Amino acid sequence: MAEAVEKESQAVVEGKAAGGLEAEEYLTANPYYRDYQVLLRRLRRYDPHIDVDLLARAFLFAYSAHREQLRMSGAPYFEHPLEVAKILTELRMDHVTVVAGLLHDVVEDTGISLEEVREEFGDEIAQLVDGVTKIGGLRLEKLETRQAENFRKMLLSMVRDIRVILIKFADRLHNMRTLEYLPEKKRKRIAIETRDVYAPLAHRLGIARIKWELEDLALKELDPAAYEEIQRKIAEKRVERERYIRRFARPIQEELRRAGVRAQITGRPKHFYSIYMKMQKRNLPFEEIYDLLAIRIIVDKVEECYYALGIVHSLYTPVHDRFKDYIATPKSNMYQSLHTTVIGPDGKMVEVQIRTHEMHRTAEEGIAAHWRYKEGKTDEELDKHLVWLRQILEWQQDAHDSGEFLEDLKVELFQDEVFVFTPKGDLLKLPKGATPVDFAFAVHTDIGLHCLAAKVNGRIVPLDYELRSGDRVEIITSHNQKPNPDWLKFVKTSKARSRIKRWLREAQYEQSVQLGQEIVNRFFKRFRIPKDDQELEEIAQSFGLSDVEQLYAAVGRGDLSVENIARKLSPEKIEKAKEDSIFQRFLEKARGSAKGVRVDGVRDMLIHFAKCCQPVPGDRIVGFITRGRGIVVHRADCKNLLAMMEDPNRYIEVEWDVSKDHQFLASLRVLGENRKGLLADISQAIASVDTNIVSAEMKAVDSVASGTFIIEVRNLSHLTRVIHKIRKVRGVLNVSRMEGSVDGEGQEASV
Repeated sequence: MAEAVEKESQAVVEGKAAGGLEAEEYLTANPYYRDYQVLLRRLRRYDPHIDVDLLARAFLFAYSAHREQLRMSGAPYFEHPLEVAKILTELRMDHVTVVAGLLHDVVEDTGISLEEVREEFGDEIAQLVDGVTKIGGLRLEKLETRQAENFRKMLLSMVRDIRVILIKFADRLHNMRTLEYLPEKKRKRIAIETRDVYAPLAHRLGIARIKWELEDLALKELDPAAYEEIQRKIAEKRVERERYIRRFARPIQEELRRAGVRAQITGRPKHFYSIYMKMQKRNLPFEEIYDLLAIRIIVDKVEECYYALGIVHSLYTPVHDRFKDYIATPKSNMYQSLHTTVIGPDGKMVEVQIRTHEMHRTAEEGIAAHWRYKEGKTDEELDKHLVWLRQILEWQQDAHDSGEFLEDLKVELFQDEVFVFTPKGDLLKLPKGATPVDFAFAVHTDIGLHCLAAKVNGRIVPLDYELRSGDRVEIITSHNQKPNPDWLKFVKTSKARSRIKRWLREAQYEQSVQLGQEIVNRFFKRFRIPKDDQELEEIAQSFGLSDVEQLYAAVGRGDLSVENIARKLSPEKIEKAKEDSIFQRFLEKARGSAKGVRVDGVRDMLIHFAKCCQPVPGDRIVGFITRGRGIVVHRADCKNLLAMMEDPNRYIEVEWDVSKDHQFLASLRVLGENRKGLLADISQAIASVDTNIVSAEMKAVDSVASGTFIIEVRNLSHLTRVIHKIRKVRGVLNVSRMEGSVDGEGQEASV
């Protein structure tokens, strides 16, 4: 097939054609010749370097390759790459990109190979086609996994040549325009993917015209009733809205003309998806979305933008906190404009955008416009705007699975920005909602990893504080500080998230190896089984693990029990060990290890006391090997243990071995009569037993007071004495040890 396609397309260059037709006649005989003329005419308007022969060959090559194919609508498949090429000319892309648009599906959907495309059209076009082509031969079970790998490939191709994503946008846009012909399930999936990934990516690259249409088409599929309602109401109000905009703009136009400023003032259409999201977020009906009224003022020079702003504010009252200067501080997607909201005639609020013609082109076409201005040449400004993309790819190398990769990608794409300053006055752009931890990682990874505290505008703030534009941020570091898993609950940037996850994985891996080695060593020692490193290596490989270290890590994480290892031992060793009846009881109990593992017998960092039940020395305790946090010690009567009964192999027997000066937290609930001085008397009773109060809280409802006390005790006997003292306080009705909850802090011990 490829040979026949090449023969037909080559005939145009050689001046020959099938049936003796000349090259031009061969083209004119094509049923889509008029479309070819449209492409050629559009390209000639803005691309002085157009290669007409290349375009003609690609046109005929793509037509022949797809000639026997039909789309789900029944239309010839060739109409799709043809429409993709037309969309690319609307973005005023160079002829090479348009040619790649014509050819973008020949490798994926026909019998033509990438090498054949390279031979026929050269490396540059082949690279663009390959960047858009989905990864072939993927046999992955989950659709999400295939999706993630294809996105990774596309992003990598974008870094090499940004035109890859522009072709992909054109491809996705035409597919969304013809979505109704696909099965419902597939339509929904494509619409969600478009809304969550492609539209935000278009926004991140500044291509507003693509972003808006993709979002509107996704809404049309995902919530057709809302789409139709908004469409109808906008149409009903159109005449009234246009009349108001003319009334609003007339005095502005007159003042600008009087000052000699040439300006183009137009109503700015609000897109359906934007209106829909504002209705959802504000829980308002369509009629109460005030910023449906919007105008755009386009002038020639930057200084005229500010002059026009002054005129708007002199004619109409500006709304407080609704002014933004994106000219002085452009968005990371190159967007520049002045934004203000004013009170217009009849008390209606109107959004006003003011920008130059060049800013407007960039706002509409984003990175496509920037590429075009530079005519495809390497440009430092273009590289600067793609730094974030390279960073995403670098950070996502740490992603453990496809779900994590896609989620982080969506988070990164959806973010708006705040502008904050370092102590030296350098400006940093961070996503809206970013915290001091995000700031620390943005400055340097080491600062993030050792972030202890933060000052914002000179005062100490929590690490989860949300930064605001204009904040001056200072990070206080300590070599002893390490990332906290709780940071993942509030950080917003991909860099912070990926670096924290990587550090935790590495630290937890080391802990798991140490814990697993401890458990395995005790097992061999207890049952007097000679430990053979070579045999352990073979056992590791039998479980699909690369070496003994991986085996230890699996045991330490709770993924593998020593009972499983016991079953893999050589028969001679098992027979010898069976002489000791303890070994047989071990197998019957099916537990991860025997006694001997003491709370302080393994390194402290591998032992965690469950916050749900707060065990203290003297309590009966049970250890549970968690995935990634070592051993979590629970009281034997902890309610949370019920949730873990399904996996007995992760239990481990533990016993207390603590020094006399070791302190443990315990929570008490106190119920008493509501009287003056009750809290003081209870506190004095606790202190009389040499006990420190970490926190205390009392509340009164009518005549009953209830309180919660968190105290430090040495052991169960010490705790019992504290409870006895509190019960002697006048008015105390009941004292009980709190069991904790099955959610919140207690849950970390249950995983």
